[in-house]
This record gives sequence, structure tokens and C-alpha cells, in this order.
Amino acid sequence: MADPQSNARLRADAGAPTSGVIHLRTRLTADFTVISNALAQRRGSAVTIGVAAYILSLPDGSPVSIAALCEHFTEGEILISRALKELECAGYLERRRERLPSGRIRTRTYVRDVPGSGPDPDGSPPGLPGSRRTGPRKRLVPAPAASAPVPASAPAPPPARSEAERPTPLTDAAPRPATGPEPAAQPREPADPQAATDPRAVAVLAALRRADPRLVLSAREAARLAPAVAQWLAAGVEAPQITELLTTGLPDRFHARPAGILAFRLRETPLPAPPPPPPAHPVTRPAVLPFQTCDGCERAFRAQRPGRCRDCRSEEALHAAG
Repeated sequence: MADPQSNARLRADAGAPTSGVIHLRTRLTADFTVISNALAQRRGSAVTIGVAAYILSLPDGSPVSIAALCEHFTEGEILISRALKELECAGYLERRRERLPSGRIRTRTYVRDVPGSGPDPDGSPPGLPGSRRTGPRKRLVPAPAASAPVPASAPAPPPARSEAERPTPLTDAAPRPATGPEPAAQPREPADPQAATDPRAVAVLAALRRADPRLVLSAREAARLAPAVAQWLAAGVEAPQITELLTTGLPDRFHARPAGILAFRLRETPLPAPPPPPPAHPVTRPAVLPFQTCDGCERAFRAQRPGRCRDCRSEEALHAAG
């Protein structure tokens, strides 16, 4: 059994092919992965086949999230997410949300080399290839605590009451006993997520895609980020300044939704200092006197009433004294 083996189909003519690929095979004894021809020769996207081959070659417990796959491949999040959905629809991959013993919920990914083979993670028989389970999944509910042992002897039933002692059943016409003030009705949330948000903040968030086309937000994401932007607007920050703070220095590739990056920046960037309060005692400035034209030299000077300037008055005083 030392001869190299091949699982490729043999042609009717065993001679050397005159066209097409010619395999120069090497028998591998370590660091290799067995992949079915149905997956390797699957028609469709080459990214899907490459992602499937990479996931099958990883050991158990390796991270295969979209962010982890984007760090390995040069394709973006959209192509990687599309490839995972194709593998999930074809039956090669299954993602389930499971509750850990600590109470946290984590998404686990199960991969099959052949769709429909092997038992399901919950122990049920495998489903049909290319289809998902339609039955209800088992809910992970913690086991109830051990109840106290029930005594062997049941308590004696109460003595039977006579017709006169039996309570009269209450009807709808009978007054009901007072049970305290009724709780106040809880306010209902508006059906529209943007109904309770500041329209100016929503307009600032919607205009971010003009500065960076990647910052496209849905209506729900804009409504979730609008309160933080409204605080900036209330603090006196103008809309162009908010746009510059949110779009300057963004990474070349996003490993998360744009809403998560914007929420981080709104949370971590400190608000500007509020303007100083006005002084308690306003400073009174002297009134500014209007300009007047001197009757003697026709120069302009400030005075309450028209007349002569200071120099002309000094000359008159000297002439009067001499």
C-alpha cells in the first residue's frame, strides 16, 4: 500500500491526457485535511469553498466568527457572511445559541464534512441535507432544585361545614374589597423609534454618510445613537464639529457595524466644557459721549453739548487773563 492513491475518477483511456490538468500528487502523512469532492467541486462562489476548507482544517475550539475569518482572508465582511450563509443553507454549517453553566449565552458553530451525516449536537437524528430543523429546539432551562420530601401521611381534611356556615359566593354585583391603590399605568413606548428622538440629532447621524460612505445607519441605529448626539448639541457643539469628531481617524476596515464604532466614539469622547456663567454683578461701563464739532477750530471732540474744544477754551481763558 505504498503506492500513491487518488480519489479522482479514472478516464476510460488510462493514457496521458492531451489537455487539462495533470496531477503530480504526493502522499501526505501529516498536516492534511480530507474534503469531499461534493464540497471541493461545488458550483458557485470560490469564497464559499475556501471558507469551508479553512474551517474544516481548523482544530476544535478555533474561533470562526466573521471578525476572525476577516483577519485571515482578504475578503470583507459581506463576502465572508454570505459564504457562511451559503454553507449553513447547504447543511455544512450550523450556528446555535447555547447557555453556559455560568448563565451567559454563546454562539457555537458546528461543521459537517458531509451534509446530513452524524448526529445533531443535541443527540437527535441528523436532518435532511440542505434543510434546517423545523421542530422546536430544546430550551436550556436550569434543573429545578430538589424539593423537600413529601410526608407519607397526608393532613386530615377540614371538617365539613353546614349550609349556614358556608360562605356565600361573590357575584359581579357584590362590592369588591379594597386592595390598595392601583398601580400607575406604565407609559407605552412609541411605535416609531424616531418619535421620541431629537430630529436634529437624527439629521446629524444621517449626514455622516456624506463624509464617509461606510457610515450608513438604519432607522433603529440612528434612534439608539440620537440621545448621545443630542447631549452634544445641548452642550453647544455645532453639527459640523460633531461630524468631524465622528469621522476623523476611522480605520481602513470595519470589523463591526458602523453603529458600534460611532457609539464607542460618542461614549469615550468627553463633552466640551459648558460656557462660563454670567457674572453675578454686571460691570457698568461709562456712557460714551457723542462727537461734537468745535465752533472755533472745527475739530471733532467728544462732549455732552456743542461748543468749543478744550484747546480753544484754554486760549480764551489766556486772552481774558492777559
